[in-house]
Parts: sequence; structure tokens; C-alpha cells
Amino acid sequence: MNLVTVMTLFPTAEACFAHLEHLRFRDGAYCPKCRSSQVARKKERGRVGRWNCHACKSSFNVLSGTMFQRTKIPLQKWFLAIAIMVNAKKSVSSCQLARDLEMNQSSAWYMQQRIRSEMARRQQEITLQGIIEADETYIGGKPRKPNKRADDKPAARGRGTKKTAIIGAVQRGGNLIAQVSPDVTGQSILRFIKKHVDPSDSMLFTDEYASYKAVSGTIPHIAINHREQYSHGLVNINTIEGAWSLLKRAWIGTHHHYTERWMPLFVAEAVWKYNKRKSGNAFAEFIQGVFV
Repeated sequence: MNLVTVMTLFPTAEACFAHLEHLRFRDGAYCPKCRSSQVARKKERGRVGRWNCHACKSSFNVLSGTMFQRTKIPLQKWFLAIAIMVNAKKSVSSCQLARDLEMNQSSAWYMQQRIRSEMARRQQEITLQGIIEADETYIGGKPRKPNKRADDKPAARGRGTKKTAIIGAVQRGGNLIAQVSPDVTGQSILRFIKKHVDPSDSMLFTDEYASYKAVSGTIPHIAINHREQYSHGLVNINTIEGAWSLLKRAWIGTHHHYTERWMPLFVAEAVWKYNKRKSGNAFAEFIQGVFV
């Protein structure tokens, strides 16, 4: 859903609240605190969408218990921010979002991190099965120098650097899972695979990195030697390497730097977008998922 459509469908706070109430209370309004259906709409001047619960005597609205809870930012701007982020393949900076929504940068950053946190929460529900490709990548450091000179060594790459490691696995034709990892040892990779991959009727493809040998006995595993070839029939890891390219394009082209504290959320954003690549309406799916 593009920005024009979002602005047309949700021109006011009332329209935004009505849409969220339709999604959350389609089977009847209830109190998010005690789950009671003994509720009644509360009328207050200047406040939209308030309810009273006669069971626990609390006051609430449809935003209670969600990423929007207690926000002072208008819902229209939340909807626009979500639309901008889910449609931006290479993400969007907080400065750009602030300019687009006519707000300060810190508020835009706050909104983005709330949205990314929601994307990260969805990833925890995913389990992979079938043909699985696993790989690791590294984010950070200085860009490689384009011009090779005798007195200017290119920046180091990958393992052995101070870059942050990210472990990932993708189901062919399906979803991607990725997370920041303190290391890429066999034990870390094994924990990751056990957590996110169903080994029944599954096959794991990786490169020849020795740490992947730790999965032997857990899931059928074939490694391809990239010093000899990059694909042998069905055996390759081209799918996950394509997913890594999207993550790195966001870092190189938009954000330029991730701190260790916030990097998991930027990774979660890239993963969510990859998993919704075939969606006809990622905005609607995101909004619906807030209440799941």
C-alpha cells in the first residue's frame, strides 16, 4: 500500500482508530488487561477511542498492549511511517523519515525502533523446513577501497576482523531467519539451527566453513567448496547470499553504521522485508500482525 492510498484511507485519527478497532475487536470489544467483554465506550472531549472496563474498572483503547501504547505521536504519522518503511527496500534513515513526516529526528528514530522491534518479534515464530541454506556474513568496518595501490591496502573482509557476525538460514522459496551472533563457532551455529530448523524431511546446504560440521547428526548436510565451484545442481547457497546483499545494501547505501546495541533490529527489518517480498500488501499484514 503506497502513501497516497494510506493518506486517502486514513485521513484522520478517527479513521485510524476505527480501522484498528475493526481488526482487534472484530469479534467484540474486550479489555486488554483482564480480557473481559464487559466494556463500554467512553466519551471524552479531545480523546478518541477510549473504553471503560466494568470488570477491572480500567480505562483503555485499542492501542493498549501494542507497539502504539501511550504514544503521543498522531496515528496518521504512525501509519505513514510504517508504509514508508515496509516499502523502502533499502530502508530509510531517521533523518529522511523526520523530513517526510515533519517531525524531529529523535521522534522518527523512536518510531522506527518500535516498528523494527515488532518486526523482530514476528521472526521468533518462524520455523524452516525443506531445502535450507545456511551462511554467515559480517557487517561493519570500512568499505573496501576501489583503487588498489601499492601503499594502500584494501580493508579486511569477513572472519578475523572486528566486524559483527550474523548467522542466517533460508528455506528455498520460503522464509529467512537471521540473528547477530557473538561468534561463528560450531556450537553457536548448532544452537541456531536447532532453534529455527525442523530437521525432519530437511536438507542443509552450506559452504565448506569447518564450523558447519557441528550440525552433522542433527540434519542431513552437504557443503559446497567455493574454491572449486559455486553451484553443483541443487547444491548451492545462492539464495541466502542474495538475502545478504539486501541487508548490506541498506547498511552501505542508507545507514552507513550500525551500533552493536541496535544492529539486531536492523537485521530484523531486513529479514521481515525479505519474508514479505511476495506480499501484495505488506502494510496491511504489518498492521494486522500488531494484534497477534
